[in-house]
Amino acid sequence: MREAQHVEKEKAENDWRQGLNSATLPRMSEFPKPEVIITHESDLDGFVSGHLLQRLARKLFDTNVPLQAWNYNNWERRPLREKSAWVCDLNFAARMDRENWLIIDHHATEVVPQKCKLIHDTTKSASLLCYELCKEHDLGSEKLDKLAHLTNVGDLFLTDDPEFTRAIDYGSLVKQYYFWNLHSLIGDHLESLIDHPLLKVVATRREVENPLGFAHAKANIQRLSDIVGLVDAPVGDNNTIVHELLADDDIPYPVLATLATRFRSVSISLRSQNGEALSVAKQLQGGGHPNASGASLPNTVQRIPDAVEYLKKVLNPELDGEGLGSLESALKGL
Repeated sequence: MREAQHVEKEKAENDWRQGLNSATLPRMSEFPKPEVIITHESDLDGFVSGHLLQRLARKLFDTNVPLQAWNYNNWERRPLREKSAWVCDLNFAARMDRENWLIIDHHATEVVPQKCKLIHDTTKSASLLCYELCKEHDLGSEKLDKLAHLTNVGDLFLTDDPEFTRAIDYGSLVKQYYFWNLHSLIGDHLESLIDHPLLKVVATRREVENPLGFAHAKANIQRLSDIVGLVDAPVGDNNTIVHELLADDDIPYPVLATLATRFRSVSISLRSQNGEALSVAKQLQGGGHPNASGASLPNTVQRIPDAVEYLKKVLNPELDGEGLGSLESALKGL
């Protein structure tokens, strides 16, 4: 009997880690009334999923729940004082496993929920997971169907989808105009993002800037390791340029990286075509999806040149002689 229970528990834990648990969603009547809805600030998936949850909470509890948006660095430092909260598109971590908390996420995790309610599926974006909940309560529409699809394609980097380029344009709305600026423009009327006039600006910038950025990036890829190349695209959409570089037979690296700085911190974005990006992200204490992953570099790494030197050491541990994962040695001298 005990052995059977152990096998069942082990299977359940493996299902959580592999994102196979979303088939059995909790009943909405079991969801806690949130004090706040918290989402990811830096991309369209966080924008759409957060606003969808606001709409769902309004329908269920007849109240306007405040929305907060955080980047990963600041979220990891934020105290969790709320007795109840809904959190979406932020990697599920042990500190979020709290009574009366609902977590909706799609990033790979090793944490098995004990207290919170977790909806988790690595094959769907957070927006799609939230939209499925909304549709259960008659909050769907033709425009939201389209928006959820495009967000899903862009966030999961589904390059084979015929609307991939259009999906990347939609994703650029948040990257170019930022979360709260976009929120000020549309409020909670998500449907207005469909065919929004700003998409014409995004498309024009893509058509003009991307060829220039691609040419520069291809000529200046920097080796970080045998499998990772660093892309520098001073203009254009990084995601689109990296996608084109990955499909170019002249590029020897299966994983391409870009770096970004904000508030004296450096983050790395990793892309691949055959699942290699996630393993590199894990080397850097990050995560994400097989072909679209990333990580925040240590706080002591604040400049791009320092980030390059740090990455070369971490991704080439044989050069240091101290073995894989010697992050402390990688930081020496920076």
